[in-house]
Amino acid sequence: MMGQVPAAPFLAGRRIGLLTAWAAPAGGGVAEAVARQAAMIRAAGGEARVFALAVPGSEATASLHRTHGPAVIGYAPSLLAALRAARLDCLHLHGIWMYPSRAGALWARATGRPYVVSPHGMLDPWITARGRWKKALARCGYEKASWRRARLFHALSADEAADIARATGHGAITVIPNAAPPLAMAGAARGAGHVVYLGRIHPKKNLAALVAGWRQARLPAGSRLTIAGWGAAADVARLAAAIGDAPDIAFAGPLFDAAKHDLLRSARFTILPSLSEGLPMAVLEGWAAGTPALLSEACHLPEGIAAGAAIGCGTTPDTIARALERALALDAPDWEAMAAAARGLAAGHFGAATIAARWVGAYGALIAGDEPA
Repeated sequence: MMGQVPAAPFLAGRRIGLLTAWAAPAGGGVAEAVARQAAMIRAAGGEARVFALAVPGSEATASLHRTHGPAVIGYAPSLLAALRAARLDCLHLHGIWMYPSRAGALWARATGRPYVVSPHGMLDPWITARGRWKKALARCGYEKASWRRARLFHALSADEAADIARATGHGAITVIPNAAPPLAMAGAARGAGHVVYLGRIHPKKNLAALVAGWRQARLPAGSRLTIAGWGAAADVARLAAAIGDAPDIAFAGPLFDAAKHDLLRSARFTILPSLSEGLPMAVLEGWAAGTPALLSEACHLPEGIAAGAAIGCGTTPDTIARALERALALDAPDWEAMAAAARGLAAGHFGAATIAARWVGAYGALIAGDEPA
């Protein structure tokens, strides 16, 4: 649930569509962001309608559409008709490179109503360098048309805004980070050396370097690393092979809801040595639980370093090992100061009310025909 947001007259009674390929937990941060965006719109007096491709585990409250042909494209012939029938005041696309981009552009052309695009880190150079020919086809086939129709691009960070400007040439970009969940109550006693990775099992998450760095680090007795997440079978198999029979590294598989929150509250630190991110929800969830983070620069969260809620860990086994040693050597007062800083960011700069107010202003300006600030 988002924090309470005062109802805004220009969202009351307005229909805002949230369009995405992913409305299932396996969709990772994008699916989570869409769910939170819908809750925020409803809290502000608007009506949120979620449109997504039908995949196993999809949110039952979404308008789901069966796909035909290659899964990587996600062609859903019923999607456009559903968008047009919904009589939306504004449509907001979350994620790119798949058929929903085409459907969104066609809706915008047909209705003339405002269309917002959130790439969610999918224009990051690490992402665009992978599958170049597929992305080239997508650009020519539908992405460029979608980008031209967008009234506004949304970036999660200043770094992503630069990626969007470079890739699309679009000048209308607003930077609004993801919102953290509400602050969590204190849980069970934290493991003094318990470090948690939570997220997708994917090459961009750099988990092989994390496991190697953990093995290399000189850590206090009893330290343990828990890796929780989901991914393609081949990626999970590679992770299992890297872990081997290490007694201090556990792969917990996918965890959601209460199990995920309990894990975060049991951790001394979260860690994300990623090679590419939009803005990672797992870090914000950890901060809301009072759990500081170890982060690479690709997480685009310099606020965490500046506030003392995070420690930079780089992306190589050596830099990860040194960051782990530094973090787990902190005494109680220093760790408590980091935990307080984490909760401060989750309640303040990344707080639900702060982020919601910015989105209410952006949507309201678009619907009124003005340029968002």
